[in-house]
Amino acid sequence: MNTTPEATIADARERIDALDDRIIGLIQERMAVSSVVQQTRIASGGRRVHLAREMEILGRYREALGKPGTSLAMTLLELCRGRI
Repeated sequence: MNTTPEATIADARERIDALDDRIIGLIQERMAVSSVVQQTRIASGGRRVHLAREMEILGRYREALGKPGTSLAMTLLELCRGRI
């Protein structure tokens, strides 16, 4: 069965849309978990942001995705903790 390029593209776009929905859901879940961490840290007398932990996260994304991974991680951190 041969499929047309248009059908292949349409199928791939559907998969991309489904993946994007999952990624957005995971980011929203990460934001909620990050909020719990921040609130708990502040309630126990700590700071809202833990820079050493953020550096670990930046490194993990950079190692997995290259230089653009750092930008992605920075955006993700900003979504989860706000601007610092």
